[in-house]
Amino acid sequence: MEPPSDAREDPAPSLASTAAQDKAGSAPAYRVLARKYRPARFEELIGQEAMVRTLTNAFELGRIHQAYLLTGARGVGKTTTARILARAFNYELPARGTEPAVARPAIHMPEHGTHCQAIMESRHPDVIEMDAASHTGIDDVRQIIESASYRPVMARTKVYIIDEVHMLSKSAFNGLLKTLEEPPEHVKFVFATTEVEKVPVTVRSRCLRFDLRRVDTAALASYLASVCAKEAAAAEPEALSLIARAAEGSVRDALSLLDQAIAHSAGAVRAITAGAVRAMLGLADRGRIIDLFEALMRGRMAESLAILKELYDSGADPSEILSSLAEFVHLVTRLKFVPEAANDISLAPEERSRGKQFSQQLSMAVLTRTWQLLLKGLREVRDSPRPLIAADMVLVRIGYAAELPAPGEALRKLAAQPGAAGPAKAPARADETMRHAALPRETPAPGPQPDGEAAPVALTRFEDVVALAGRHRDIQLKAALERDVGLVRFEPGRIEFCAAPGAAPWLAHRLTSRLQEWTGSRWEVVLGSSAAAPSLKEQEEARAREILTSVQSDPLVQSALSAFPGAEIVAVRPLEAASGLPAPAGTGGGEDTSFSGGVDGEA
Repeated sequence: MEPPSDAREDPAPSLASTAAQDKAGSAPAYRVLARKYRPARFEELIGQEAMVRTLTNAFELGRIHQAYLLTGARGVGKTTTARILARAFNYELPARGTEPAVARPAIHMPEHGTHCQAIMESRHPDVIEMDAASHTGIDDVRQIIESASYRPVMARTKVYIIDEVHMLSKSAFNGLLKTLEEPPEHVKFVFATTEVEKVPVTVRSRCLRFDLRRVDTAALASYLASVCAKEAAAAEPEALSLIARAAEGSVRDALSLLDQAIAHSAGAVRAITAGAVRAMLGLADRGRIIDLFEALMRGRMAESLAILKELYDSGADPSEILSSLAEFVHLVTRLKFVPEAANDISLAPEERSRGKQFSQQLSMAVLTRTWQLLLKGLREVRDSPRPLIAADMVLVRIGYAAELPAPGEALRKLAAQPGAAGPAKAPARADETMRHAALPRETPAPGPQPDGEAAPVALTRFEDVVALAGRHRDIQLKAALERDVGLVRFEPGRIEFCAAPGAAPWLAHRLTSRLQEWTGSRWEVVLGSSAAAPSLKEQEEARAREILTSVQSDPLVQSALSAFPGAEIVAVRPLEAASGLPAPAGTGGGEDTSFSGGVDGEA
């Protein structure tokens, strides 16, 4: 439709008229939510209860430190806390009626005092803020040292706030040490940093340190809901949860994303929907992510790739899809051990119900394998010039890995095959003969799967215990049992042994806990004092020496050693192990002997 004639040639306003409107105070400049809702009191900080409690007690007891070090991730409130501290140091209220004047440091500040507004707006002459990222040298610190000796101009305390303090040079830190340790009574220091490890320990030891935590997703979503109510902006709870997740515990990031979401949704009914937030952030639909996970676990690759393409076409980034998939794998794994985690209000109803179902159906072997493949695949997708293709290949790897059995189960399947004599009988195509999808392909509600651990075995000898440690891949314990244990007595449920000199002090305790974990029954492990048998390693070495002596006395070996002067026997092994053939008669008991000294041969 063509605009009316009176508005068709509306001239642009002149600079003079714009200035006049500003001078007349027409419309105030818009303040972003992160600045508009910046806390001005300790009670308004969210997620930092431990720090607030400590500071409250310290102020009430008069134990106010001369220097504070605030650390934490971006957007958790380090600079804001520093300004609130400066306000607390200089809190003053004049006497009004029957209320006495307040002229001392106070942690509870129900209303703005004499200096509060100027301090929170970073324009008070006695609260000096310095960005160490752009003022890194000793000259900048020297100005602080020289001005610290002068008393405050207006307030009670002079406060120096140094942001990103880890950026100061080594000479600047050294120049600050003496003043930091013994500052004048009217001076306080507040440092803020995201990389506290880069701050010299000599500086850290002179400060009272507070680690500001990332805000919990549920608490952050609740805070965003309160901001939406103040801004008269309707928002779906799921949309706020998505924003809180994307912010990763940063309040500033969450408010910035909420600002963006309000602007993104204002064209319709000013309601922030989960779909709008997903489109804005390039996130994938959580329900379709769960569908993708189920298709992968059932080995339905065509469906998995189709879902990935659908999510990509709807605007989701491939790396974000894999990241969301990894988050769901973590959720399923967590629900397997902590079912109460389903009560998290930041979870969508579908995540709760289906996550709980998968946690009962999938084994830990499948979940950990999927997690590892996703972590590796995420790096590949982010580094690839063709992210969608890279994500396709990651899903293919996960889908086929879901069909493979765990190593212990694979060995049991091979051993159970008719006529199987060992690993040499393994089939040529494991994926054809050992189909083991993480979830059955046909039934939608399969029962729990085994974790792939070896079946319980009867422990009738100490060697069985050592072999059990090997099957559970506890290599450290297995080596200690072979090397440091002299057996005194063994019976099912009880082991008595003497420990070799230098044995690990944790050996008996660890063996007790591992046996209970692996067998499901209590074992008594006792350190004895009577004579003990040699360790398994000593027995093996004794048998090796005996075999070597026997081989050395063989006439054929003696003639070979005579034929090659300087040769010596370095190893003796069964001939069947070397060739796979039966040992011929008269070859030294079927042993295969190797010689060193320039000649290797078989006898």
